[in-house]
Amino acid sequence: MTSWGVDSMAGELRRVAMRAPGAILAADAAVWHYAKQPDPHKLSQQFTALVALIEASGAEIVWMPDDVDDLADSVFTYDPSFVIPGGAIVLRPGKDLRVGEAALHRSFYDAIGIPVLGTIEAPGTIEGGDCFWLTPEIIAVGRGFRTNDAGIEQFRSLVEPQGIEVEVYDLPYLHGPEACLHLMSVVSPLAADLALVHAPLMPTALYQRMEHFGYELIHGPADEFDASLGLNLNVLALAPRRVIAVAGFDATTDLMRAAGCDVQVFDADELCIPCEGGPTCLTRPLQRA
Repeated sequence: MTSWGVDSMAGELRRVAMRAPGAILAADAAVWHYAKQPDPHKLSQQFTALVALIEASGAEIVWMPDDVDDLADSVFTYDPSFVIPGGAIVLRPGKDLRVGEAALHRSFYDAIGIPVLGTIEAPGTIEGGDCFWLTPEIIAVGRGFRTNDAGIEQFRSLVEPQGIEVEVYDLPYLHGPEACLHLMSVVSPLAADLALVHAPLMPTALYQRMEHFGYELIHGPADEFDASLGLNLNVLALAPRRVIAVAGFDATTDLMRAAGCDVQVFDADELCIPCEGGPTCLTRPLQRA
């Protein structure tokens, strides 16, 4: 029995890759495009709280090596690779400062015995935050500043032989090339038939496609999206309708609970909101039921 394989966003999370905060603790906020200079003690405490919630769910955390390096964003393990039933694909981040994370993920998969099906090469760029499982046979990919056509076509060539289709959806300009707007900044699946969305920025074709597949789409409050820099929408599914969300955005949490979700929250005003990455971004699922 293999110890890897993912074909959904909300199946029971069994194994997940994480990396402890390293360079981010002393990162220059201006260089890394963070909203504020991180408070290292508070950031570490919030990361520990998230880890405790994931461990309490029964999921096994597989830790990436945390050797000293300058990869401040490497704590956000969702973006530099993507796991499908046949193995892992090493991506190539569109944020120049993150390109070095690809080698970290490649060596990690080699070390734990997950086969690497391929690697995205320049000039292609694609980040995990722009990729999510629409169905077990379809991956939706957002084309924007972090993910380009060359990256998408390489990704397609790797997943199609595995029986997986790629559907591409264009992202808006919003705050421009320096900001982080992923496809998963505007949609967060909570179950196979339920997702939290920020409709004003969601591609219309994707909204209609999800309705076609029977998703109930919960509209997250616009004021909380703005106040959280989009992180109220970054929700990690531990299992269908069992999720972890950023604390402090009660209207969003109430909507998920009204839709039948068990929602756990953790403080993230240092770890997530200023650094453009939430609980989904901080995890790379390796195996879901």
